[in-house]
Amino acid sequence: MSKDRHGYLFGFALLMAFDTLAQVSFKLAGMHAFPPQFSVDWVMRLMLAPWIYGAVVGYVGAFFTWMRLLERAPIGPAFAASHLEVVSVMLLSALLFDEQIGVVKTLGALLIVGGIVCIGLGERDVHLRDA
Repeated sequence: MSKDRHGYLFGFALLMAFDTLAQVSFKLAGMHAFPPQFSVDWVMRLMLAPWIYGAVVGYVGAFFTWMRLLERAPIGPAFAASHLEVVSVMLLSALLFDEQIGVVKTLGALLIVGGIVCIGLGERDVHLRDA
C-alpha cells in the first residue's frame, strides 16, 4: 500500500471520528438542553454543557481534515468516504442511546460501505490504467 493511500485512510478515519464526535455531541447536548426556555439561565446551562464543546471540536476538526483531504485525495472517493459517519453514528447511537438497528438500516449501511468500496476500486483502476 502506498504512502499516499495510508495518508488517505488515516485522513478519512480522522474525518469520520471528528464527524461522529460532532453528531453524538449534538445529540447529547440536545438531550441536556430540555426544556428549552428563552432565558439567560438556559443559555448559560447550554454554554456550560461539555457536549457543546465536543460538537464544536468535532466540526472544526472535520472542517480542517476535509480541507486537507481535498488538497490531496481524488474528489470522487473523498466525497463518498466523507459519508462514512452515517454508519459510525448509527452504530454508536445503538450503543449509547439504545437506538434500534433494523434490517433497513443495516442494508443502508452496507450499501453506503459497498458504494464507497466500488468508487475506491474504480479510482484505483483508473490510476493503474493511466500509470
